[in-house]
Amino acid sequence: VVLPKTQTIGPMRVQCFGNDSPRGTYMLTISLSEPLRLSFGKFQGGRKILLEPGSYLYIGSALGGGLSSIPLARRLVRHASRSSGKPPHKTRDSMIRFFQENSLAPANFKPPVKKNLHWHIDYLLDSRYAQITGILIIRSPSRMEPALADLAESLEETFIIFPGLGAGDAVKATHLLGVKNLGSCLAALEKKIPGLLGKKVASDK
Repeated sequence: VVLPKTQTIGPMRVQCFGNDSPRGTYMLTISLSEPLRLSFGKFQGGRKILLEPGSYLYIGSALGGGLSSIPLARRLVRHASRSSGKPPHKTRDSMIRFFQENSLAPANFKPPVKKNLHWHIDYLLDSRYAQITGILIIRSPSRMEPALADLAESLEETFIIFPGLGAGDAVKATHLLGVKNLGSCLAALEKKIPGLLGKKVASDK
Protein backbone atom coordinates (compact mmCIF):
# COMPACT_ATOMS: atom_id res chain seq x y z
CA VAL A 1 0.00 0.00 0.00
CA VAL A 2 1.43 3.37 -1.02
CA LEU A 3 1.53 5.99 1.73
CA PRO A 4 -0.76 9.02 1.28
CA LYS A 5 0.43 11.84 -0.92
CA THR A 6 -0.87 15.15 0.45
CA GLN A 7 -0.49 18.35 -1.51
CA THR A 8 -2.14 21.70 -2.12
CA ILE A 9 -2.91 22.69 -5.70
CA GLY A 10 -4.35 26.19 -6.01
CA PRO A 11 -7.28 26.42 -3.58
CA MET A 12 -7.60 22.62 -3.28
CA ARG A 13 -6.13 20.14 -0.78
CA VAL A 14 -5.53 16.64 -2.12
CA GLN A 15 -4.86 13.41 -0.19
CA CYS A 16 -4.10 10.40 -2.34
CA PHE A 17 -3.87 6.76 -1.18
CA GLY A 18 -3.61 3.41 -2.93
CA ASN A 19 -2.01 2.25 -6.16
CA ASP A 20 -1.90 3.61 -9.71
CA SER A 21 -5.49 2.68 -10.65
CA PRO A 22 -7.61 5.24 -12.57
CA ARG A 23 -10.59 3.86 -10.63
CA GLY A 24 -11.31 4.27 -6.97
CA THR A 25 -13.22 5.68 -4.01
CA TYR A 26 -13.18 9.32 -3.04
CA MET A 27 -14.25 11.85 -0.45
CA LEU A 28 -15.07 15.48 -1.19
CA THR A 29 -14.62 18.21 1.41
CA ILE A 30 -17.19 20.95 0.90
CA SER A 31 -17.51 24.41 2.43
CA LEU A 32 -20.96 25.99 2.73
CA SER A 33 -20.85 29.75 3.26
CA GLU A 34 -24.57 30.45 3.87
CA PRO A 35 -27.47 28.52 5.46
CA LEU A 36 -29.37 26.53 2.85
CA ARG A 37 -32.77 24.84 2.82
CA LEU A 38 -32.35 22.28 0.10
CA SER A 39 -34.35 19.52 -1.55
CA PHE A 40 -32.16 16.59 -2.64
CA GLY A 41 -34.21 15.47 -5.62
CA LYS A 42 -36.75 12.84 -4.59
CA PHE A 43 -35.04 12.17 -1.24
CA GLN A 44 -37.66 12.16 1.53
CA GLY A 45 -40.31 13.12 -1.01
CA GLY A 46 -38.51 16.33 -1.91
CA ARG A 47 -38.49 17.56 1.70
CA LYS A 48 -36.27 20.60 2.27
CA ILE A 49 -33.39 19.95 4.69
CA LEU A 50 -31.59 22.75 6.51
CA LEU A 51 -27.82 22.84 6.06
CA GLU A 52 -25.95 25.27 8.30
CA PRO A 53 -22.78 27.07 7.14
CA GLY A 54 -19.69 24.95 7.73
CA SER A 55 -17.83 21.92 6.42
CA TYR A 56 -19.25 18.74 4.89
CA LEU A 57 -17.95 15.42 3.58
CA TYR A 58 -19.30 13.37 0.70
CA ILE A 59 -18.19 9.79 -0.01
CA GLY A 60 -18.53 8.25 -3.47
CA SER A 61 -16.81 5.92 -5.94
CA ALA A 62 -15.91 5.72 -9.61
CA LEU A 63 -15.19 2.11 -10.52
CA GLY A 64 -16.67 1.73 -13.99
CA GLY A 65 -15.14 1.48 -17.42
CA GLY A 66 -12.41 -0.54 -19.04
CA LEU A 67 -8.65 -0.30 -18.66
CA SER A 68 -8.43 2.74 -20.94
CA SER A 69 -11.11 4.74 -19.11
CA ILE A 70 -10.58 7.49 -16.51
CA PRO A 71 -13.63 7.22 -14.23
CA LEU A 72 -12.13 9.01 -11.20
CA ALA A 73 -11.20 12.10 -13.17
CA ARG A 74 -14.50 12.20 -15.04
CA ARG A 75 -16.62 11.77 -11.89
CA LEU A 76 -14.75 14.29 -9.75
CA VAL A 77 -14.57 16.95 -12.44
CA ARG A 78 -18.30 16.45 -12.97
CA HIS A 79 -18.82 17.15 -9.25
CA ALA A 80 -16.83 20.39 -9.64
CA SER A 81 -19.10 21.52 -12.50
CA ARG A 82 -22.55 23.08 -12.19
CA SER A 83 -25.71 22.85 -14.29
CA SER A 84 -27.23 25.30 -16.77
CA GLY A 85 -24.05 27.20 -17.55
CA LYS A 86 -23.43 28.24 -13.94
CA PRO A 87 -19.79 28.97 -13.02
CA PRO A 88 -17.90 25.82 -11.93
CA HIS A 89 -16.35 25.34 -8.51
CA LYS A 90 -13.19 27.38 -7.94
CA THR A 91 -11.20 24.17 -7.55
CA ARG A 92 -12.15 22.65 -10.92
CA ASP A 93 -9.10 23.88 -12.86
CA SER A 94 -6.79 22.76 -10.02
CA MET A 95 -8.52 19.39 -9.99
CA ILE A 96 -8.00 18.89 -13.72
CA ARG A 97 -4.34 19.85 -13.39
CA PHE A 98 -3.84 17.36 -10.55
CA PHE A 99 -5.38 14.54 -12.61
CA GLN A 100 -3.22 15.37 -15.63
CA GLU A 101 -0.04 15.50 -13.53
CA ASN A 102 -0.80 12.16 -11.84
CA SER A 103 -1.72 10.03 -14.87
CA LEU A 104 -5.43 10.13 -14.09
CA ALA A 105 -6.38 12.17 -17.15
CA PRO A 106 -4.79 12.95 -20.54
CA ALA A 107 -3.40 16.37 -21.42
CA ASN A 108 -6.44 17.10 -23.63
CA PHE A 109 -8.99 16.25 -20.91
CA LYS A 110 -12.03 18.56 -20.94
CA PRO A 111 -14.78 19.11 -18.33
CA PRO A 112 -18.37 18.15 -19.23
CA VAL A 113 -20.24 20.55 -21.50
CA LYS A 114 -23.56 19.87 -19.75
CA LYS A 115 -24.48 18.59 -16.30
CA ASN A 116 -27.88 17.25 -15.25
CA LEU A 117 -28.71 16.91 -11.56
CA HIS A 118 -28.93 13.22 -10.71
CA TRP A 119 -27.34 12.21 -7.39
CA HIS A 120 -28.22 13.75 -4.01
CA ILE A 121 -24.86 15.51 -3.88
CA ASP A 122 -25.52 17.25 -7.20
CA TYR A 123 -28.17 19.45 -5.57
CA LEU A 124 -25.77 20.73 -2.91
CA LEU A 125 -22.85 21.23 -5.27
CA ASP A 126 -25.05 23.19 -7.68
CA SER A 127 -25.50 25.95 -5.07
CA ARG A 128 -23.27 29.03 -5.41
CA TYR A 129 -22.82 28.92 -1.62
CA ALA A 130 -21.15 25.48 -1.76
CA GLN A 131 -17.52 25.06 -2.80
CA ILE A 132 -15.41 21.91 -3.06
CA THR A 133 -12.27 22.63 -1.05
CA GLY A 134 -10.49 19.28 -1.31
CA ILE A 135 -10.53 15.66 -2.39
CA LEU A 136 -9.34 12.48 -0.73
CA ILE A 137 -8.79 9.65 -3.21
CA ILE A 138 -8.20 5.93 -2.72
CA ARG A 139 -6.88 4.66 -6.06
CA SER A 140 -8.03 1.06 -6.11
CA PRO A 141 -10.46 -1.01 -8.22
CA SER A 142 -11.81 -2.58 -5.00
CA ARG A 143 -15.22 -1.42 -3.77
CA MET A 144 -14.32 0.60 -0.67
CA GLU A 145 -17.15 3.13 -0.58
CA PRO A 146 -19.14 1.36 2.20
CA ALA A 147 -16.06 0.94 4.41
CA LEU A 148 -14.95 4.56 3.90
CA ALA A 149 -18.46 5.85 4.67
CA ASP A 150 -18.60 3.73 7.84
CA LEU A 151 -15.19 5.04 8.89
CA ALA A 152 -16.16 8.67 8.28
CA GLU A 153 -19.44 8.24 10.16
CA SER A 154 -17.64 6.68 13.15
CA LEU A 155 -15.39 9.70 13.70
CA GLU A 156 -16.12 12.08 16.57
CA GLU A 157 -15.57 14.98 14.17
CA THR A 158 -18.56 14.10 11.92
CA PHE A 159 -22.32 14.06 12.38
CA ILE A 160 -25.31 12.79 10.41
CA ILE A 161 -27.44 15.53 8.85
CA PHE A 162 -30.21 13.13 7.81
CA PRO A 163 -29.98 9.30 7.72
CA GLY A 164 -29.49 7.98 4.19
CA LEU A 165 -28.55 11.35 2.71
CA GLY A 166 -26.13 11.09 -0.21
CA ALA A 167 -26.54 7.32 -0.46
CA GLY A 168 -29.39 6.81 -2.88
CA ASP A 169 -28.00 3.45 -4.11
CA ALA A 170 -26.89 2.12 -0.70
CA VAL A 171 -28.94 0.53 2.07
CA LYS A 172 -28.66 1.83 5.65
CA ALA A 173 -25.82 4.18 4.76
CA THR A 174 -25.23 7.93 4.86
CA HIS A 175 -22.67 9.41 2.48
CA LEU A 176 -23.13 13.15 3.08
CA LEU A 177 -22.00 14.14 6.57
CA GLY A 178 -21.49 17.34 8.51
CA VAL A 179 -18.08 18.06 10.01
CA LYS A 180 -17.39 19.72 13.37
CA ASN A 181 -13.64 20.20 12.87
CA LEU A 182 -12.30 19.63 9.37
CA GLY A 183 -8.60 19.68 10.26
CA SER A 184 -8.82 17.00 12.94
CA CYS A 185 -11.26 15.00 10.78
CA LEU A 186 -8.80 14.86 7.86
CA ALA A 187 -5.94 14.01 10.22
CA ALA A 188 -7.95 11.10 11.65
CA LEU A 189 -8.79 9.83 8.16
CA GLU A 190 -5.16 10.06 7.03
CA LYS A 191 -4.15 7.97 10.03
CA LYS A 192 -6.83 5.28 9.59
CA ILE A 193 -7.26 4.86 5.83
CA PRO A 194 -3.96 2.99 5.19
CA GLY A 195 -5.10 0.28 7.61
CA LEU A 196 -8.53 0.19 5.98
CA LEU A 197 -6.94 -0.16 2.56
CA GLY A 198 -4.53 -2.83 3.78
CA LYS A 199 -7.40 -4.93 5.17
CA LYS A 200 -9.26 -4.66 1.86
CA VAL A 201 -6.21 -5.69 -0.17
CA ALA A 202 -5.67 -8.67 2.15
CA SER A 203 -9.31 -9.74 1.89
CA ASP A 204 -9.23 -9.55 -1.91
CA LYS A 205 -6.28 -11.94 -2.18
